[in-house]
Amino acid sequence: MQREIPLFTLTGVQDAEITEHPVTTADGLGLNLTRFHRDESDDVVLVIHGLTTSTDMFIMPEHENLVSYLLGNGFPDVWTLDYRMSNRLPYNRSMHRYTMDDIALYDYPAALDELRRVVGHDRRIHVIAHCLGSVSFMMSLFGGVVDNIASVIANSAALTPRVPNWSRIKLAVAPNLVEWVLGQPYLDAAAGSGPRFSRGWLLSKVVDLVHQECDVPACHMLSLMWGTGWPALYSHDNLLPVTHRRGGDLYGATGLHYYRHVAKMVNAGRAVKYDDNNPAHARLPQDYLAGAADITTPVLLTTGDDNRVFANSNIVCWQRLNEVAPRRHELRVFPGYGHQDVFMGKDVSREVFPEMLEFLKRQGS
Repeated sequence: MQREIPLFTLTGVQDAEITEHPVTTADGLGLNLTRFHRDESDDVVLVIHGLTTSTDMFIMPEHENLVSYLLGNGFPDVWTLDYRMSNRLPYNRSMHRYTMDDIALYDYPAALDELRRVVGHDRRIHVIAHCLGSVSFMMSLFGGVVDNIASVIANSAALTPRVPNWSRIKLAVAPNLVEWVLGQPYLDAAAGSGPRFSRGWLLSKVVDLVHQECDVPACHMLSLMWGTGWPALYSHDNLLPVTHRRGGDLYGATGLHYYRHVAKMVNAGRAVKYDDNNPAHARLPQDYLAGAADITTPVLLTTGDDNRVFANSNIVCWQRLNEVAPRRHELRVFPGYGHQDVFMGKDVSREVFPEMLEFLKRQGS
C-alpha cells in the first residue's frame, strides 16, 4: 500500500523542538510522551488521545492541527501522551485484560511525574482529552489519583458514558463473540488491507456489505468498532478526503476488554470501577462521581451535536457536575460535528479550537 502521508509522521508540526520522553508505569508498561516546544511558558498543555488513536490525531499535516494551533496561540509548550490505548504501542494487538482503572491508576500519574520533572513543579498543567482518554483521565482526577491540574477539556464522554441503543447491543455481544467465536484477539480498522482470506480481511469484507456509504473499508470497520451510523465516528463532509482515506493508519487496532468496561459504565449510568474485588485497584473509588463536589479543577465538557458514539454523554455529565458544583464547569456543543471530527475535521481550527483556546486562556495566566 502506497501511503499519501507517512505513518507516524511529525511533519504536521513545524518550527518546534520535538523530543521524546519514555515513561514506565508502576505495572510495568512503557509509554511515551512527545514534547512540542517553542518557548518556556507558565502554562503547559498535555493532550490525550482516545481508544485506537494516538498522538497522530493531534498533529495531522493535512489541516491546521491542535498542537500547531496551541503553539501559535499562546501555549508554546505542548505535550502529547501515547498511553496503553495508543496505536503507536503494541498493547492493543493482544487479548489483553486492561481496563480504564489501570489507565487511571498507572498511566497518568507516571506521565505527569515525567512531564513535571522536565518542566518543573511550578507550571500550570492543562489537559485536553478525547474519548476513552477523556473518560479515564477524568476517572484519575475525580478518583483522587492525580491532582494539581489547572483545567481539563474533556471531549465526547467523561464520567457519564451513554451510547445509542444499537451500540449497547454491540457492547454486550461483541467482546465474547469476537474473542471466543471468531477467534480474533482484537479488531483492526486496517483489517481490509491485510492478506486476502485472512480472518480480519474476511470480516472486513462482510462489514463492507453493510456499510456502503463510502468506498473506504477502514471507515466501515470503524463504524463497526464504535458507535451507530453510516458512518458513526464523524461526518464525511467534515473530513478532508485524505483524512478519510487514511483511517486505517490514524485509528489502528483495539483489544476488546475496554468495551466490557464501557458496557458496565453505560449500564451503571456513570463511571464505575470494573472489578470491585481487584486488590490492585483498592485505592480507586467504586463510583468516580461520588466525590465530584470536592474536585476544584474547572472542566470544559465538549461534544458535537451529532455524536453517534457517545450520544449526549457530556451534556448529562455537565448537568450532574453542575448539580454538585454549580457554575464550576462548562459545556460547549459544536453544531454539525460528531465524535472524532471535533479534532480531525478540516475546519476545526476555525470552528472548534477557538472555543477551547478561550477556555484555556481564562484558566491560565
